[in-house]
Amino acid sequence: MGKTIAIANQKGGVGKTTTAINLAASLAVLEHRTLLIDADPQANATSGVGFDPKNIKTSIYECIIDDIDPRNIILDTATPNLFLLPAHIDLVGAEIEMINLPNRERMMKSVIEKVKGDYDFIIIDCSPSLGLITVNSLTAADSVIVPVQCEYFALEGLGKLLNTIKIVQTRLNPKLDIEGILLTMFDSRLRLSKQVVEEVKTHFQQMVFDTIITRNTRLSEAPSFGETVIMHDATSTGAVNYLNLAREVLQKNKMTSLSDEEKNIELNENE
Repeated sequence: MGKTIAIANQKGGVGKTTTAINLAASLAVLEHRTLLIDADPQANATSGVGFDPKNIKTSIYECIIDDIDPRNIILDTATPNLFLLPAHIDLVGAEIEMINLPNRERMMKSVIEKVKGDYDFIIIDCSPSLGLITVNSLTAADSVIVPVQCEYFALEGLGKLLNTIKIVQTRLNPKLDIEGILLTMFDSRLRLSKQVVEEVKTHFQQMVFDTIITRNTRLSEAPSFGETVIMHDATSTGAVNYLNLAREVLQKNKMTSLSDEEKNIELNENE
């Protein structure tokens, strides 16, 4: 059975979708069958791997509301071993339609259970809110990665998200773990970025990933080409960062025999 990891933070602009796309792609490149689920009505994960959401006729929305079999709509991407369960703007209405349904918090879980045995990893890109779709994603997940940007308001709202995770653990999904807190948008030129890293590591210690995602031009421009950063420029800092994150996730889940010396891919060049 594959491991399901939700990428969640109710704050927008923290690198959540970027992380979902590129962690999924990195796991796929490391030869693990990976399903990326776009659970955000903005459908940025869908467009970020090369599909126009306007052309998506059947999506995660129909799986949740109409009980469509997800295996019938999962798409192959340009990255080997990476597959997509797409989103569409219709997902906006799903929360309203779900509100009076029995087991409304577990509808995503029932969708994922149909395909979980087909993949090594399932990565869910959650919407930037703490609404019913995000709660569904956390209820369906085995663990959650929380991206936190290295900026002034980094910890704002993080307590609220962690409290939501605690409520989900208590009431809906006692097996939900925090896979880790991921520091994103790090700029080594800024003293503030370094201060945020120190503050987050002081507060959360072992919960923080060793890998830090730095600000990177290739990482920012890849979605405009409908590509993952690995497909766009495999030698870029952004690609190396996410490959290191994938390897760290694999080590954490005892799915690699890498030694500590082999754990990180070294950067060959500065950008």
